[in-house]
Amino acid sequence: MYEEFYGLKSRPFQLTPDPHYYFESLTHRKALSYLGYGLAQGEGFIVITGDVGAGKTTLVSHLMATIDRERLTAANIVTTALDSKDIVRVAADNFDIDTENMDKAQLLSAFEEFLHSEARAGRRCLLIVDESQNLPTGALEELRMLSNFQLGGQALLQIFLLGQPEFRDTLQKSDRLEQLRQRVIAHHHLEPMEAHEIEPYITHRLSKSGWSGRPKITSDVFALLFGETGGVPRKINTLMSRVLLMGAVEHAELIDQPLVGRVLADLNGEEVDIAEPELEPEIDLSKAKSPLWEKPARSAKKEADPEQLADPAVPEPVAVENSTPIAAEAVQSEHEVVPLRSVDLVAEPVSTEPEPDPEQIAQPVAAEPVMDDAITSRLDSIAEQLSGIESRMDGQEESLHRVLTMLVDWVESDIQSKESHVYAGRAA
Repeated sequence: MYEEFYGLKSRPFQLTPDPHYYFESLTHRKALSYLGYGLAQGEGFIVITGDVGAGKTTLVSHLMATIDRERLTAANIVTTALDSKDIVRVAADNFDIDTENMDKAQLLSAFEEFLHSEARAGRRCLLIVDESQNLPTGALEELRMLSNFQLGGQALLQIFLLGQPEFRDTLQKSDRLEQLRQRVIAHHHLEPMEAHEIEPYITHRLSKSGWSGRPKITSDVFALLFGETGGVPRKINTLMSRVLLMGAVEHAELIDQPLVGRVLADLNGEEVDIAEPELEPEIDLSKAKSPLWEKPARSAKKEADPEQLADPAVPEPVAVENSTPIAAEAVQSEHEVVPLRSVDLVAEPVSTEPEPDPEQIAQPVAAEPVMDDAITSRLDSIAEQLSGIESRMDGQEESLHRVLTMLVDWVESDIQSKESHVYAGRAA
């Protein structure tokens, strides 16, 4: 909804990990360096841990989008509580190995044969295991056994383990995982983003969605977002999605602290008054001023006499394009609306009645001088235009008369010439 209102091409704060929106914070840059180092080694385990929503999956998805698929065959699995046999079968299925009706020995043999065939084709194999904290110790030991497959002294399978902070504790403290710990060649724990990284993170994701500065975001919003989310990317995405949704509902062009505060109150179950969208006020045409600025138009009923048009005291109403006669309009002064009657445009005759009270005529007379000057100016303009038209018509009539005279003279001379030839032929 909000992406349509703000003209975005996609949702910039969706919860599904998308490498297109990868943002390289300081902690992600370090983790990417460890992953690159591990890929260059081509063996062992690389462990990436971090809090829920820290961006582990997005980080690895970004890395996978940059690798050469002609040289590396990768499989990605998200685990639940898989036992030792299930983890091997799930890994084989993600490498497209046919494991139907196989026991564990056959499964391991098929897995090793697949790794050998990939190595002979010049490709290494990489297994990415997400949510590794869900794996029991037996399943982790099975993954260690898979990493032992070799060909010509080279490891055939490398494994990335992604997990939450408790997986790091399990890996470091379990006595049964000592051999696995010795095969970990790189380990990094993703920390939340720092306060100064919130603004570039948000603008980065908005820009990836086609953001062109709408809506605007005040600088104090980023500090509020950091305080509420602790710099965890997924928490920021969740909150920003709600903020943009509230902004779209309220037709807000500015995201500020009060709007974010209403979203936080709504998330906490509090009653929130949603601001009504600001709509453009309707124009009351009955109170509109007379359109004295519009161009004059010719009357469809009769041509006006230029001498009468030049006289502002003529009682005939003047037709104006796209408007009603001036006599029917109302003129709005600074304080009130004073109706303009047709008699106001006519010079008042001398009256024998007693002179009216000055207080009664003070208001209507106040608007008349402004109207007389405007109407006089318009009528003078119309008179000038009509005079110019008449002058052009007179010139056209004279030209037409000369052409017709020349044409008649030419026809008469041609007839006389033909008669002369006829008489001369008869005489001969």
